[in-house]
Order: sequence, then structure tokens, then C-alpha cells
Amino acid sequence: MTFAPTRRTLLAASGAALLASPSRADTPAWTRAAYMEAMAKSGRPVDLSEAQFQAIQKRKPAAMKLIESYLTSHLGSADPAVLAAFQAVPREYYHYQYDNKRATPGDAYEENPKPWALGYGSALSDYLGQAYMTQVLAPKPEHVTLEIGTGSGFQSSLLSRMVKTSYSIEIIEPLGRAVGKIYEPLGYDNVHTRVGDGYFGWPEVEGGFDRIIITCAAQYAPPELFKQLKPGGKALIPIGQPFKRGQFLYVYTKDEDGKIHSKKDVGVFFIPMTGKMMKTAAPTTTAAASE
Repeated sequence: MTFAPTRRTLLAASGAALLASPSRADTPAWTRAAYMEAMAKSGRPVDLSEAQFQAIQKRKPAAMKLIESYLTSHLGSADPAVLAAFQAVPREYYHYQYDNKRATPGDAYEENPKPWALGYGSALSDYLGQAYMTQVLAPKPEHVTLEIGTGSGFQSSLLSRMVKTSYSIEIIEPLGRAVGKIYEPLGYDNVHTRVGDGYFGWPEVEGGFDRIIITCAAQYAPPELFKQLKPGGKALIPIGQPFKRGQFLYVYTKDEDGKIHSKKDVGVFFIPMTGKMMKTAAPTTTAAASE
């Protein structure tokens, strides 16, 4: 995307705040050995020297400062919980090209954020866009979240550090099956993924979702997702035509009476949401009313 397991305590990048989350275990120090072991356990071979690993780590503080500055500039302030999650999740672990089985950790924390190819037509979104959407989504420790478009697994991992349970659906089978193996090696035991069409959501999850985020461009808001959104919940959905400019992020909220309200946010550019979305015309009446 681009823009126009018990208890875990995360230290915010600014050093000014702590996020206590109820369902995660403390994570060992992130070292080259830990990275190599996690990559091996996830079935993704990599060859990375200690010097190369340390060079990646040295770039992270600058990326964190850029995220904080970006959120402050665009949203008035940077949520310490968002910064803490970005500090906690090792982004280099998610840089991988799945179609040719090649790790690309050296691309992480780039100075000029951009999307990176994952293979199979999918991409790892730029980290500023992910930070923006995460803060707008406003996930809380007690929340259950649903992501449509697992991709690299970074967004679902980020949410898992902030919420009770993180669910994610990927429609591309080889990508979804491979990415489904990356969470356990990091101890992220509150993430649940599956291969399927996100148009239908995950109706088997009892009680629905407090937050829903779509990380691909829909042509309209899928009605089934609103049914699974809890009263008081929020959904972020990029809407626009595939591979064209003019896509916008829409923020949907569901009031206590079950009515959906929508607000047009920033311009975005995402790969398209496929599956039923590409085969079914928009409903004659949508579940969205403008604020």
C-alpha cells in the first residue's frame, strides 16, 4: 500500500509509554541467532551474516522516528501503542519472496518507504501506510480483529501485539499456507490464519469482530463483513478500481443500533481484492451511510 504466550509488555519507541497486553508471552532478545532459528522453523531458508544483521538493526531507529513523525504530522500525535507494536515486531522477518523462496531482510527499514514484492502478485505494504491505518483502526487490548489479505503477515502480527486475538484471511493459497507458518516461531500464539475468500469474512468466530481491516482494494464494501462487525466496531476498507489511482480509504463505524456510518479518508493504492468481489456487482443498497 502507498499513500497520496501469557503477558507481554512492549516498550514504546519514544520510551515514554508502555503497552501491557493480556495474552502474550515475553519474547527473547532479537539476535541473528534468533532470526535464523525463526526463519528455519518457518521453512524459509536464509543466509545472513552477523554484520548484515547488525546493519539492518542500525536502520530501525531512523524508521521508528520516521513513523512517529509521520503519525504526528497526519494524525496530530503518534499513538504509543502503535509505536510499541512496530518496535516489537521485527520487520526484516517478513521480507521474503515466496514464489522464488528468497529472503530479502536487507530491504527492511528503508529510508524511503515503499511496497515490496512477496510473489504471487502480493506485496508487503510500506510501513508508513501500515502505521497510519493501524492508528486509525485504534485496536485495543480487549479487541478481536480480522484482516482481509494476510500478505506477508506483518499487519496481523502487528495487531497481535496490540489485541486479544488477531484473525487473518489470505485468498492466494500458496502464499497463505506459507505465511501461516511464520507466527509460531516468534511465539505469536494469538494469531489465526486461513486460506479463503475474505469477501465472506470469518463467520465461525463467535461474537464477531471489534475491528476489521482490509489490506487490498475492494470495489465496494462487502456486506458480510458488516454483519460480523460488533456494535461500536470499526472497519477500514480501501475502495476503488483495480490497478488504478483514485482509490480511497473508507472508515466505517457501526453504532449500537447496528447502523453503519462511513467516512472518506486518504487516497491509497492497493492490489485488488479478488474472488467473489471481482465476480459480483455491488449490492443495490449498501450498508454504508455517509457521515
